[in-house]
Amino acid sequence: MSSPATTTRRAARHPGAIRPLVGPRGWVRVDGRPICEMCGRGLQVVGPNRWRHAARGQRYTGRSRWLSPVTLAELRALDTYEAFGERYPWAVRADFGGPVVTSEEEWREGVRRLERYHASLEEIRRRRTLEPGENPYLNLVRMLFAAGKEAPADEWELSPGLYQMLDPSERRRELAALFAWAIPGDAALDLLARYAPLVECGAGMGYWAALLERRGVDVAAYDLLPPGAAANAFHRRERRPWTRVRRGSTVAAVRRHRDRVLFLCWPPHEDEAASHAPLRAYRGEVLIYVGERGDGVTGTLRFHRELALNWTSVENVDLPRWPWLGDRLVVYRRNDVRRPLRERDRCYECKRFMKTGSIGRCDRCFERNPPAVALRVGEDRIEYPAEFLESAPAALRAALEESPSRIR
Repeated sequence: MSSPATTTRRAARHPGAIRPLVGPRGWVRVDGRPICEMCGRGLQVVGPNRWRHAARGQRYTGRSRWLSPVTLAELRALDTYEAFGERYPWAVRADFGGPVVTSEEEWREGVRRLERYHASLEEIRRRRTLEPGENPYLNLVRMLFAAGKEAPADEWELSPGLYQMLDPSERRRELAALFAWAIPGDAALDLLARYAPLVECGAGMGYWAALLERRGVDVAAYDLLPPGAAANAFHRRERRPWTRVRRGSTVAAVRRHRDRVLFLCWPPHEDEAASHAPLRAYRGEVLIYVGERGDGVTGTLRFHRELALNWTSVENVDLPRWPWLGDRLVVYRRNDVRRPLRERDRCYECKRFMKTGSIGRCDRCFERNPPAVALRVGEDRIEYPAEFLESAPAALRAALEESPSRIR
């Protein structure tokens, strides 16, 4: 509970209405919640452009009908742009949530695209198999985001307001749950076919494998928890894969199919068993990887270090992709001479060894030369030097200093 002195101090900092602090990218957040522009306290939205201070320690869920993403079901009940603005004030008022405003023209175009998209998506969801030559995932993405009728799906030349209306992050989540995290294109599928037979580890919904099979490609797909047969955090349990996905670990799969080329598509960046483990167990000469580079969100640090040390890129092709991602398909060939992986991570201040994958400073340096403020975020630590606090808005400085996650 806040002390009387803290309450008085906050009241003195808050002579005006309760509003969120807005930066160049929208609300400024501390501990995952918007903060008040006057006093720095965490906020909770209670209506269109109406906020209240959250109780100390209250968990912020981010769930509110006033902040919810645009949905077609709600749009169908909103006959006018004015009604749309009342329901989604964050989308039409820059002072409510950020610099992007959806105009009436963009609203109309967004409704038209979402209508077509959802009609096609519902039809695809009822199906269990794919026809030769079709790629509904790519068609749905193009339907939503292509700038022109014949434009490729990865040409994101949409206006900011229309882009906001279509909500690519939400669309990606629902499409990835049904298909895959990476969008296959013809060039990538053609290249994969040349290296068959394949063994795919972490196949998920088996969408890439299904497209390859419709082209006559021999591919054995595996997943530790195939959707439909087990609870899978990345895909819906009630939906069966697009083709047969066998249950098994990545290491067991590559050992069972020693004569096949290993194919890894979007292995999670925090899961060694999805990328580094199968690569070390694999004895073949060619690896095909779909994902981002070592500084991206796919494949672990050890996986990318092993690639850099003992594999050479020999071919690559671009993919249709979401605008904030840099994934592509790369073919690697094993080097003739294997070198041991000895690289380790060091504290940038004292140069002592740290846990692999660690960033920043070690605990010893943190204690010997502490920052002005530090917050704990999961297993990581975010440090704020005095120079940052001196230049930060007063509300942000107060929020950091009074954060329940503060460790210094």
